[in-house]
Amino acid sequence: METIQVRDKKFVVSIPKEEIKARVAEVAAKISEELKGEKPLFLSVLNGAFIFAADLLRGITIPCEITFVRLASYSGVASTGKVTQILGLDTSLEGRTVVIVEDIIDSGLTMQKLLASLETYKPAKVIIAALLVKPEKLKVALNIHHCCFKIPNDFILGYGLDYDGEGRNLPNIYTVTE
Repeated sequence: METIQVRDKKFVVSIPKEEIKARVAEVAAKISEELKGEKPLFLSVLNGAFIFAADLLRGITIPCEITFVRLASYSGVASTGKVTQILGLDTSLEGRTVVIVEDIIDSGLTMQKLLASLETYKPAKVIIAALLVKPEKLKVALNIHHCCFKIPNDFILGYGLDYDGEGRNLPNIYTVTE
């Protein structure tokens, strides 16, 4: 089992890149089928979802657009419990189908704030596509339409997720071992 060191922590592969690629392709095919005849707007949550969003969009077979929003609630390896919108929307959502592309949903508080914020833009419907969900850690009820992987409540990195800014470029998803 491959072990890597990032800063002061050791990590092991928990989801190999081949599994990620296959599952993201499946989710893209499902979204394309479900939204056939529509032109959805994909809303990628930065920074962590950028790799997932790129791979997901490459698998989408219907006309679509993408924009980005940046929210923050993490410091180091723990959620701060406070969500702040750093970079807002600059695209009209009114009457549109919006697909939120999120890297990881753990407590659900960030997603809850984003959903509430999006209501003011009057989208026709909002769909959530998450790479990872930590069901044990959810504090709020969410309708997560598409989830690539459900994972335990461990700290992870890779495939866009980071540890204090490092590790986003790793192709696999790694779990902390210490």
